[in-house]
Amino acid sequence: MIQTIVTALVLALTFLGCSSKPRLREITPADSLRIVEDNLAHRASVDEFFRLDAASPFHRDTAVAYHGIRWFPIDPRYRTESILHRYDHPDTVDVLGTKGERRRQLRYGYFEVTLPDDRNAPVIVHLNAYKFTPSDSMRYRLYRNNLSVWFTDETTGKETYDVGRYLDVGDENPDTGHLYSIDFNRAYSPYCAYSPMYSCAVPRKEDHLPLALRVGEMKYHE
Repeated sequence: MIQTIVTALVLALTFLGCSSKPRLREITPADSLRIVEDNLAHRASVDEFFRLDAASPFHRDTAVAYHGIRWFPIDPRYRTESILHRYDHPDTVDVLGTKGERRRQLRYGYFEVTLPDDRNAPVIVHLNAYKFTPSDSMRYRLYRNNLSVWFTDETTGKETYDVGRYLDVGDENPDTGHLYSIDFNRAYSPYCAYSPMYSCAVPRKEDHLPLALRVGEMKYHE
């Protein structure tokens, strides 16, 4: 009887251990096509903005020429979703700008996503989400609910911008169960990647992802 109970417990624990392993999202052919088409439209809009919009860094700094953004191929496996895991006690941290200035940001929460590595094995990564603090009065006034997400990875400084890349996830949704779309195909370089007249936030050490993410924007200046 005792042996039977022990065996049952071992089997149960084995099952739980297997079921807790990370798994990549299943993507249908229709989903893949939709993700590719969506990203192609996004890249066309980015190109139009940089070429034509008065707010484009290439219009504000005429010393740099625009010759098109270089992108990795679109890979549907790198679009995923996550709820926002808010930290119980968000702390204010120093985030350096590329001109050496210190910025006070609220380390507000994180997203947890599963991404494929070079061998298509699933890897769980955490993406910190930051918010502006009142010390940055202008940005706080305009973007107080915005979730800032940035990262470095194994391509940083080689195939992608030396400082790191950013992701847009939008404003915080009041629904705690809201699923945010996180598409690394849209990972982009901040304006300081194009022109020295800009300063941008430098991802902290804890914002490094232990993967070579060959998706999204590549390095602009060779």
